[in-house]
Amino acid sequence: MPRRNKGPHLIWRADRNRWHIRWFENGRKRALSTRTGNRIDAEKALARHIIGNETSGQRNPDQRFIADTLTDYGLDRGPHVSDPARIGETIAALVPFFGAHPVSFINEKTCRDYCTSRAVKPGTARRELTTLRAAINLDFRQGRLTAAVPVWLPPKPEGKDRWLTRKEVAALLRAAKTSLKGRLHLPLFILIGVYTGARKEAILSLRWPQVDLDRRLIDFNPPGRERTAKGRPIIPIPRRLMTFLRLARKRGHDTGFVISYPMKKNPADKGNRKKKATRSGVGNIKHSYHNAVVKAGLATEYKYTRQSITPDGNAVSLVIPVTDVTPHTLRHTSASWMVQGGVSFARVARWLGHRDSRTTESIYAHHAPDYLDDAASSFD
Repeated sequence: MPRRNKGPHLIWRADRNRWHIRWFENGRKRALSTRTGNRIDAEKALARHIIGNETSGQRNPDQRFIADTLTDYGLDRGPHVSDPARIGETIAALVPFFGAHPVSFINEKTCRDYCTSRAVKPGTARRELTTLRAAINLDFRQGRLTAAVPVWLPPKPEGKDRWLTRKEVAALLRAAKTSLKGRLHLPLFILIGVYTGARKEAILSLRWPQVDLDRRLIDFNPPGRERTAKGRPIIPIPRRLMTFLRLARKRGHDTGFVISYPMKKNPADKGNRKKKATRSGVGNIKHSYHNAVVKAGLATEYKYTRQSITPDGNAVSLVIPVTDVTPHTLRHTSASWMVQGGVSFARVARWLGHRDSRTTESIYAHHAPDYLDDAASSFD
C-alpha cells in the first residue's frame, strides 16, 4: 500500500545544518530550504509556503522553483517567437544548474558560477541568462511571483563586423555551385542574403506567394506570422536578383519554398514527363554553406583535433576549418554595401527591418563614405 501523502512538512538536514520543507508533487519528491536552523523560524517558513500554495498561485521568490518559471516561460513565449527551438535549447541549458533551486537563489555570484560552469562564449552565456531574466520578469507580470529578482549579466561582447567584398562574394558563389548537395539551392540563398539583407530563417521560410515578380516585391512576413522584435520588411527586388528569381520560379511550385531541392518522383508517375518532381524546403544550410566558405578560401584558421587512425594504420590529425563567415555575414554585407554607397541610415534601417535607424547607425556608421570627415577636417 502506498504511503499517504503528508503534504508539506519539515525535515532536518544535518549536512547543511538547517531545516528543509519536503512535499510530494505528481509523485515526485520536492524540497525547499528554509535557510534557517531555528525550529520556530522554520515553522514560519513552512506556514508561508503552505499559504502561498493555497492562494491564487502568487508566490514569494523563495517559494517558486526556477524550473517551473522556465517551463511556464517556454509555454507562454514559445508559440510567439520566430525560433521556438532556440528557447527550448536555452531552457535545457539553464535547468541543470538552476532548476532545482528557488528563484531567490539567483544573485550575481550564482550567475557568475553559471557562466563558469557552462564554459561557453560570453555572448552565449549572456543570451541564456537574458532568457532567465525574461522568464522571471514574465512570472512577475503574470502574477506568479510577488517580486522580480534581478539577474546579473556578463558584459556584452563586441559585435561582429565581418562583411564580404564583391570579390569574396563571387568566390563564395563559385564554390557553392560546385557543391554536390547545395548547388541547386545554396547559390540562390547567398544571392538573396546579399541583395536583401534578410536573416537566414526568413530566407529559408520564404515561399513563392510572398514573391511578387510582376510588382518586383518580396514580403518576408509569411501569412499569420506574429510580428516580433526581429522585423521582416517588404522590399523591392533588386534588378540583379530578379533574373535568378525568375529562373528559380520556373523550377518551383506555386506555393512551395523559394529555397528548396527536388525530391524523387513518385514511382507511380514513372514515364509521365509532365509530372514534375515535388520540391521540399531546405531545413538547414549549415554544412553546405560552411563547406562552400572553406572552398572559397574564407576560412580564417584551422583547428586540430585528436588523432585518427587510417585503414592502413597511419595516424593523422583531423583538421577542422574555422571561419567567421556565417550566413548572418550576408546580412552585414548587404548593409555595409548600402552604407558605403551613400544610402541614408533611415533607408537602410527600413530595408533591414530595424525599428530605429539609430540601431543601424551604431553598427554601420563607420562604413559611410563621409564617416567623421568633418571631425577630421577640424584639425586641418
